[in-house]
Amino acid sequence: MSVVPTMSDFQNLWRGRDDLAVLTFNLNGETFAIEAVTVQEIIDLLPETKVPGAKPFVSSVINFRGKVIPLADIRLAFGMEATEPTIDSRIIVIELELDGELALTGIRTDRVFEVTTLMRSASEPAPRVGMRWRADYIECLVKRDGEFIILPNLQAIFAGTDQRVGMPTTTQQN
Repeated sequence: MSVVPTMSDFQNLWRGRDDLAVLTFNLNGETFAIEAVTVQEIIDLLPETKVPGAKPFVSSVINFRGKVIPLADIRLAFGMEATEPTIDSRIIVIELELDGELALTGIRTDRVFEVTTLMRSASEPAPRVGMRWRADYIECLVKRDGEFIILPNLQAIFAGTDQRVGMPTTTQQN
């Protein structure tokens, strides 16, 4: 069952602050942002090793400074088409708490833009209807310069157990 974010989940993102420092990046023409404090490093693409049986959006690992870390293509979690890397493609290495432990993870992007500040007053929770993506995969949307910046819920994306990532959770018959 998919869990739709509540207003209290939305408020937890801001933790009483009026602004949030984020790193913005591009996936398939959409602007996303993740909280800057989770970013460890931005690196050029590295050789990948495929992991048999892994979820499609985390199907490989990379060697990051002597550590093997998963490499995620969250565009697949959102049901977007996979794309070929370009000269602008980068990996954002983040540190997330998963199952009570800190874990390094790489996120493949089409382009990294900037570290910037987003204002709470310009944000709102993801709508429950009319979204092409799972609402529980989105922390909030922030309007800036006439466009929306999507803050993904990385906890929900990486902790999800549904093998059909990017699809609404429903009962499926074989």
